[in-house]
Amino acid sequence: MKRSSGVRLCATAAVGALSFVLVTGCSGGDSGGDAKGSGTTAKALGAAELKKLIIAGGEVPGFKVGAVPATRSRAITSDSASCRPLARVMSGLPPADAAARTDRMATENQKKTPTAKPTSLDDVDEGTFEETMHKSLDRDITTVTLASYDGDGAEKPLASVSTAVKDCASGFPAQQAGTKLRFTKVAEEKATGTGDGSVAFTATMNSGDGDPAPARAEVVRLGNTLSVYFTTNLGAIMAKKAYTVSPEVVKAQQAKLK
Repeated sequence: MKRSSGVRLCATAAVGALSFVLVTGCSGGDSGGDAKGSGTTAKALGAAELKKLIIAGGEVPGFKVGAVPATRSRAITSDSASCRPLARVMSGLPPADAAARTDRMATENQKKTPTAKPTSLDDVDEGTFEETMHKSLDRDITTVTLASYDGDGAEKPLASVSTAVKDCASGFPAQQAGTKLRFTKVAEEKATGTGDGSVAFTATMNSGDGDPAPARAEVVRLGNTLSVYFTTNLGAIMAKKAYTVSPEVVKAQQAKLK
């Protein structure tokens, strides 16, 4: 059965609407922020020290770890001050400026090679097309950011995320590269990481055709260092399948910090 032009257009629109969750992350993560710290004795780790502590290639089973591409540097912003920490986390940034930070991207290996190998999109029936697309895109992409603060300076940014999850439960407006976005709801989730404190949440955006587009994030504090995790999975979103912040990535990263 030939696919109609309507199905082709819907698929294109879905990928376009959901792709915003994959273009986040900050490639300039090895630079320092402008936080001044709390003045207590604990000093923030420098960017060079953080680079040694962040996950590297071969350290996360089932994932390829590399630099965050420059093409993913379009940060999500929000005019809502109370919800801004969530927008920053979903941009691969710490919830507040840090003394130093660094980042990496962990991309899950493709779970299963799609069986259909059409020579033309018009030769694929609707069901096969959707199944092939879902399988090819069904893998977690997680941005990992380490941010270090002076003294107890990491506690307030973590608390701001926890507060924002509650205050922004009914959603909030945002922008990315000049495009207006609307997150329709925010919900707290069970955190995967262990440390001195953690917050996990799901922020859902309407994809434009009525289907929800959820993005997952988690922030974990260990001493004066925050680990920020932001995970998307386009295949799972399109197939309306549940997914979480990649537990393998969180486990590997938190283990390096201990």
